[in-house]
Amino acid sequence: MTFDVRDPSPAERLIVALDVPTIDDAREMIDHLNGTVSFFKVGMQLLYSGGFDLINELTASGKQVFVDLKLLDIDNTVQKGIESLTAFNPTFVTLHAYPHAMRAAVEGKGKIDLALLAVTVLTSLDEAGLKETGYKDTRVSDLVIKRALQAKEIGVDGIVCSAVEASMIRTMVGPELILVTPGIRPASAAADDQKRIVTPADAIRNGSDYLVVGRPILKADDPKLAAQQVIEEIESAL
Repeated sequence: MTFDVRDPSPAERLIVALDVPTIDDAREMIDHLNGTVSFFKVGMQLLYSGGFDLINELTASGKQVFVDLKLLDIDNTVQKGIESLTAFNPTFVTLHAYPHAMRAAVEGKGKIDLALLAVTVLTSLDEAGLKETGYKDTRVSDLVIKRALQAKEIGVDGIVCSAVEASMIRTMVGPELILVTPGIRPASAAADDQKRIVTPADAIRNGSDYLVVGRPILKADDPKLAAQQVIEEIESAL
């Protein structure tokens, strides 16, 4: 059965972030979640320690993979990077929502069945963080909206944003863009280093399509149960 990114089941809407130090740790967590979770995010920590082999293992077993590289470079480098990544058959790949990078990524993707996700503003940033990085007198919501509209115009498939902005973004861009939301925390979980967080049910109600959850599942005494509880929250909100 072919996975349809535009029509996922409640369970397929949960993406578990494999933010663990080793491939063995990742494989152990994947085994724990077998039968409950079918979508996994592989980020820099794992990719730089042999994670590309893990991507091949996941896709070969029918799992969906979100490659979270947050690409940003000159046009040619981004384009060629996306072309190379298509060989691994990921479902999602991220890049930063700079117009030149998004155009290059769309060119590199071509007609391959791959969803490009543009990162608007990192969920660990608030107004104070933006100011520190040089965005003087810029509100997070304004920058998110500007980049989301640019992503739609350029032809990117979706965006990564906080669920705090999801409802506003959905109103602005319509149903076309896939909204993927990190920084998700069940009500009982700690916020950790995320500033703009929302519960799974609220994120879905706000218009998010996919939820990325890491530590609340990875650190749970029973990761499979924690994942199932998130899925039940998603289902209740749909």
